[in-house]
This record gives sequence, structure tokens and C-alpha cells, in this order.
Amino acid sequence: MQEIAALKDRVDVWRGLENRSGELYELLELASLEEDTSIEDSATLEFDALFQELQKRDFELQLSGPYDDRASILAIHAGAGGTESQDWAAMLLRMYVRWAEKRGFSVDVLDTTPGEEAGIKSAMIEIRGSLVFGYLQSERGVHRLVRLSPFDTDHARHTSFAKVEVMPEVVSSTEIEISSDDLRVDVFRASGHGGQNVQKNSTAIRITHLPTGIVVSCQNERSQHRNRESALKVLEARLLEQEMLRQEEERKRLKGEHVDMAFGSQIRSYVLHPYKMVKDHRTDFETSDASAVLDGELDDLIAAFLRSRVGENRVENSS
Repeated sequence: MQEIAALKDRVDVWRGLENRSGELYELLELASLEEDTSIEDSATLEFDALFQELQKRDFELQLSGPYDDRASILAIHAGAGGTESQDWAAMLLRMYVRWAEKRGFSVDVLDTTPGEEAGIKSAMIEIRGSLVFGYLQSERGVHRLVRLSPFDTDHARHTSFAKVEVMPEVVSSTEIEISSDDLRVDVFRASGHGGQNVQKNSTAIRITHLPTGIVVSCQNERSQHRNRESALKVLEARLLEQEMLRQEEERKRLKGEHVDMAFGSQIRSYVLHPYKMVKDHRTDFETSDASAVLDGELDDLIAAFLRSRVGENRVENSS
């Protein structure tokens, strides 16, 4: 029923655009017959709005991958560098939450591990909305920050790194099958913020998937049962991501392409000193408005990446 509702919404959008273009055509045709120029300005505005909407919808049609329309689990991990990198990880978390909120998406914090002095060591959030994974697939990789350190008494320039992972939500039990015999579940007390119940009782959950060695933990909820549900959701997403990478590696191997699926490569730099600039190293797209980007204005960066992927796919399909 959810899939039917989503498809109906898409059809309704295109039907609406069809009706708007038809009405505009009829209006212009009538004005031409009567030699009426009074509607020229309003017709131009409607045409421009319609054209922009068509461009946007045409772009969204390119997000037709098998998982593009799903919710995503986004994980952020501070790199080496202690407080500097942990503060950078917290800045990235705020950036993605702000981006999601501006788009009207819902955000649920599944797990956070606070930093020792500031920031976070890691965090996992779930973002739900239309085509979330399709958009956020551009964000996985290492993000680099260059700035004057607020934690350095000499105010020296520091470079910090954080890794972002993006995984699609598993929507069917048939996609990923997990046997209870393959799981080791450990219960422990949560650390950091969360209130007395969270810290005094053993509510945090750590699940180890024995066949793959994947370990996930959740400690944000006051309920052990809720933390277990969240941990299993993350584990399913990680296993699905692993299968996606395996299929991509096999596809590239069959085509004779160099296979490099590691997420360790630096994808984007955020420079706050001595000048301000955000540059995506995969597309060479850059902007001087670093403050806006860190406040969640990511659409131009994401669009540049997705357009480059669309171009690759079209070349691939034509060959």
C-alpha cells in the first residue's frame, strides 16, 4: 500500500504538470487569436515556473535506482585528531540534520557517542522522506575541515577529518535474512548524556554479526527493547550495504574497470581559513558560502554529484 501511494503521488505530480502546460498553451493560443498582449507577463512567469518544475522532476526521474526512494541511516565517525575531529563530526551531524529539516524530512537519532571534551566520537541518525537515499548517496566518504582551531590557545590552523556512511533502509524481511544463531548480543550501561535511567541501568545494546564480524551498538533509548530494535535496523542496513558493494564490485570487474569501493577517499573539503570555500573533489563544484553549507544548504553540492552520476550512467547505457 505504501508503494502504491508513492506511485500515485508521482503520477499525480506529472498529471498536474500536464494540466498546467495544457492550460498555458490554450491561454496563449486564445491570446494570439485575439491579439491580446495583456497576459504576456503573467504567461511568462507561469512558463518559467513550469519549466523549472519540469527540470526538477526530470532530474528526480534519474534517481531510479533500486534503493533511491528509501529512508537512510547516516553514520558519522570522527577521524584521528581527538577533540578537533570530534567537534568536526558534531558540525557534520548538525549540517545533515539541518538539511533534512529544511526539506521536511523526519530525523531520528539512533545512537551518539559523545566526545571527551567536545563534539561526538560517532553518531547514527535515520532520515525518512522522499528519495532520501537517492540524494544522500553523494555524502558517503571522508570530509575534511580546515580552520583556525577554537581549542588551540595559539589559534593555529588545524585539519580535521570525519567519515560519513550512508545506508538504505531494509524494507522487507526477504532482502536480508539474519539468523539468531549468527548474533551475539551484549548488554551494558550507556555512557555520556541520557539521564539517570539510561546511565544506571543496563539498557545499551551491542550486537555482533558473527559471520561478517559487523558490530553495531545503540544506547540512546531508555528501553533495552528499543535499543535492540534500533541496533537490528542498523545491522540490516549494513548487511544490505555490504551486498550492494559486492554487486558493484562484480559489475566493475566484469566490465574490466578498476575496482575501488573504499569509502576512505576524501570527497569534500570545507575550508574556513585563510579563505572560505567548500569544494567537492569528485565534481570540482565549489562555493565560497561555507557558512550556508554548514547550515544545511547542501542541495547544489548534491545535485552536482548526482548529475555527474547521471552522465556516467547515460554513457554506460549507450555503450
